[in-house]
Amino acid sequence: MEKIASFTIDHIKLQPGIYVSRKDAVGSETITTFDLRMTSPNEEPVMNTAEVHTIEHLGATFLRNHSEYGPKTIYFGPMGCRTGFYLLLAGDYSSRDIVPLMIQMYEFIRDYKSPVPGASPKDCGNYLDMNLPMANYLAKRYLDNVLYGIDDSRLVYPS
Repeated sequence: MEKIASFTIDHIKLQPGIYVSRKDAVGSETITTFDLRMTSPNEEPVMNTAEVHTIEHLGATFLRNHSEYGPKTIYFGPMGCRTGFYLLLAGDYSSRDIVPLMIQMYEFIRDYKSPVPGASPKDCGNYLDMNLPMANYLAKRYLDNVLYGIDDSRLVYPS
């Protein structure tokens, strides 16, 4: 079997950033899949499930309620390796195009102090597995270390 595209990226060289993982044509529409890499694979500890789950709830809520990108948001969710998230948007985008959106979203997560949306037994199948303080911390870390002042080395996959 042929390797899927995401397994062809050199994860030894990969650093936290925003990368276009793939672009797919669905009818006449392009779907852009972004790799929102928050930790350095195989170099740093991965994120725990509680904070990943919290970031997923907050990020999805932010994106789906965004005035411009809400209608274009197809999916936001964690990578199985717990080093980041995938964001799928309807449209043909570059990594640079969504930097302002990602700054807004991660500032929202960093500053969020209220009950986590959807964190109830009626709304979520694992509502107790949440860690808002750690999600706040990881969002701040990603903003400070990656998003603020991001350059091309964190916007294009390493070769």
